[in-house]
Amino acid sequence: MEKTDTVAALEVKSLFKSFRCDGQEISVLKDINCKIMPGEVVGIVGASGVGKTTFLHILGTLDRPSSGVVKHFGQNVFLWSDSKLSKFRNKEIGFVFQFHYLLPEFSTLENVMMPCLIAGINKERALKQAVNILEELGLKDKLDMPVNQLSGGEQQRVALARALVQSPKIILADEPTGNLDETSGEKVIELMLALNKKYHTTLVIVTHNLSLAKKMDRCLGLTHGKIVELSPEELKDFGVGAWKN
Repeated sequence: MEKTDTVAALEVKSLFKSFRCDGQEISVLKDINCKIMPGEVVGIVGASGVGKTTFLHILGTLDRPSSGVVKHFGQNVFLWSDSKLSKFRNKEIGFVFQFHYLLPEFSTLENVMMPCLIAGINKERALKQAVNILEELGLKDKLDMPVNQLSGGEQQRVALARALVQSPKIILADEPTGNLDETSGEKVIELMLALNKKYHTTLVIVTHNLSLAKKMDRCLGLTHGKIVELSPEELKDFGVGAWKN
């Protein structure tokens, strides 16, 4: 239940996003308004091509809206300089993607340390933080292994550890189970939900996975550039169905 005295983790007001294509203006997001409260687990669902990833990228400050306001814990982040926004994004937001984008030339531990080192954290502290989160995610015996020798499920857990290593307030995930088999996907889901409960981290997850969507606190559907609140019964009408699409 939303509390009136609690500042939203994410608040979106009158958000529009359009692109120029072959001389024409294509509107993707049209007057989006929503709030996501601290510690909530919220799904973003919809048919392919409706703008789910674009919306997630704007929430994560990877892309700017054409107009409108995006607030993180009451702060209008797109009023900031690119430099300040980059530092904020590195510290306060964790990203998990369908394709993990790990660096194959580095070990598991080195991949997870990377955000800390980019943020200017000294190597000793970065090492400690990376080891702690990898142990929590069951990868204690994989620290020095090259990531390209890990299984798909293990690689996604490394990506999750990388997203969590700086204890961000918000995790944004784009189809985090879309490239995994059912068993590996279930393990990643359970890990994310357990971490949400333990650390009260806000999770926003784009998914076509019905099993995952049903475990959310609530789901938002994108259609024709608009956003709507969905009941569990309405999920299938928004392209949410099989384990993997």
